[in-house]
Amino acid sequence: MRAWQRMLSGRRLNLLEPSPLDIEIEDIAHGLSRVARWNGQTNGEWAFSVAEHSVLVESLTRRFRKNIPPAWRMAALLHDAAEYVIGDLISPFKAAVGFDYKGFEHSLQGAIHIRLGIAAIPPDSALKLIKRADRASVYLEAVQLAGFTPAEAKQIFGSPRGIENIALSPVPPAQAKQIFLDRFELLAGLI
Repeated sequence: MRAWQRMLSGRRLNLLEPSPLDIEIEDIAHGLSRVARWNGQTNGEWAFSVAEHSVLVESLTRRFRKNIPPAWRMAALLHDAAEYVIGDLISPFKAAVGFDYKGFEHSLQGAIHIRLGIAAIPPDSALKLIKRADRASVYLEAVQLAGFTPAEAKQIFGSPRGIENIALSPVPPAQAKQIFLDRFELLAGLI
């Protein structure tokens, strides 16, 4: 059974035992720019990509904590990076998958972090901040792109504060990839 994925860079990423040496930021950006959030069930000409979601989550962490360390910002940008290989499974489906999906995802995520120069597992305080930003992003996406009413989104995802003036506008994959890479380069220069 083949357990590796060939990337456009030519790297072969072993999915069962991912090596940091087989991970390239270009592959991540390319893959995430083509993975649709909400399984593509969003309004607009373009799907809202995981690359766009990742940049939004990183910007929300800065909004929620002004003095956030650059490594935490990078962890926020990369919080869904494993999805460049495994896709964006919606939460209800993850719960129904019959194997240790979270363990698999964490293993790949740890290899990505190591390859890109941050701790395999960020500190709990960073993870809590990233989770807060991720939930705020989900709320914004639900209301602005996925057809949820504010009341429905609040009931399911909570009611985040400090996000009132954020407007989402999905872009084509090539543009999403470049936005993600630009943010990565900015953060890499700060670490």
